Amino acid sequence: MFELRGREFKLCDGVSRRGFLKIGSLGLGGLTLPRLLEARETGDGLLPGGADKKTAVILFWMAGGPSQIDTYDPKPDQPEEIRGPFSTIATRVPGLSVTDYLPLHMSIADKLAVIRSIHHTHSVHDDGAHWVQTGYPQLQSRERGQNYPAEGSVTASLRGANDPEMPPYVCIPEAYSSPRGFYQRSAYLGAKYDPVNAGGDPKLGNYRLPDFTLPAELTLERLSSRRALMPLLDGLARQADENRFLDAQNQYQQQAFELVLGTKARQAFDVSREPDELKERYGKHAWGHAALLARRLVEAGVTFVTINLYEADVDWWDDHYTIEKNLRKRLPKFDQSFTALIEDLADRGMTDRVMVGAWGEFGRNPRVDSHAGRGHWPGVMSAVMCGGGIKGGQVVGATDARGGAPADRALGPGDLLASVYRVLGIDHNTHLPDRQNRPVRLIETGEPIAELFS
Repeated sequence: MFELRGREFKLCDGVSRRGFLKIGSLGLGGLTLPRLLEARETGDGLLPGGADKKTAVILFWMAGGPSQIDTYDPKPDQPEEIRGPFSTIATRVPGLSVTDYLPLHMSIADKLAVIRSIHHTHSVHDDGAHWVQTGYPQLQSRERGQNYPAEGSVTASLRGANDPEMPPYVCIPEAYSSPRGFYQRSAYLGAKYDPVNAGGDPKLGNYRLPDFTLPAELTLERLSSRRALMPLLDGLARQADENRFLDAQNQYQQQAFELVLGTKARQAFDVSREPDELKERYGKHAWGHAALLARRLVEAGVTFVTINLYEADVDWWDDHYTIEKNLRKRLPKFDQSFTALIEDLADRGMTDRVMVGAWGEFGRNPRVDSHAGRGHWPGVMSAVMCGGGIKGGQVVGATDARGGAPADRALGPGDLLASVYRVLGIDHNTHLPDRQNRPVRLIETGEPIAELFS
């Protein structure tokens, strides 16, 4: 059986988390399309008009937990051990200041809704990530695995793709594997709602090739008979059943195979088609490449894209040590790619139908410690949203003087996810059947954040 492996990386717990794909099925398993493969046209679970919505979401998943104080909730009047190493920029939006290492945000501030008062109680990466990405608290998630579907998989199930030639849900460069991951898969919904792993530009040195790229020994010239290949795919899929790939019906496998060789999908993943000046605008680094690819994908018809950002020399947002050094490398790339994406969507008239968001599993300790870092802090985190019908130019909620707890409008992960679902035309009160056919609500608790839609 073939196996493609992504770059290995570690978080503060020292556990190696390696994105991987067993491609006994030639990578087709991640390409199943809920709308195309199951033709779920009943509209169940959608808000009125939701079946007709063409909205999409691009989520910058800031794994590790970004510091609220050093990004979107600075505390310039606090002592240095609280305010940290950065200065503050006041934007033209009343009450909205950001760190001075996000200067390009000045041009998009009026489009942003910054939510400063999200909090929960799970301080372990896995547990916090499970809650924020699925809407369900779960302790010991590393041992227990992902028991509830991620927002992208829910979207794939209820909304499907905006274009039948495209997958509904894509992760760039890849989704992380349960149980030791960040819970971006389908859980009880089934493997057909897992994301496509997009891969990326190998020239950048950080990404591997897309999952649906055929192995070198199986060239297109050798695929003269597509149907003759299907028995091989079926056999390999049976060998890979532990990955839950290709568990759909035979006709669905055939349609997924057609997608692999389809023109529109392959072109959408080809960032080389973009002009050099636009690549420069996004940034010729892994972050810029990911954001530009995400824009191409939603433009072509993908409904939900999760960007998992990392750099070889800066280990995620898990800044227990030398947070100043880490953020001075990381923030400018995030600033450039995030801002370019929002401006590019606006230039293309796509702002109203594409929401861009950025957040992680929790925030960081208000106090810089003896290691010149900040520890895990689920007591409060910031999230930023833009487009897709979100009302921009505002700050929702507030934290106390130290930036360690909500002082106004305390909100939880369920409120954040309910808001994302509303953008997508999905009723957050919907119930989906689990493996025992028991109805399970999309989120345990939470409501769309009213200020975002007023």
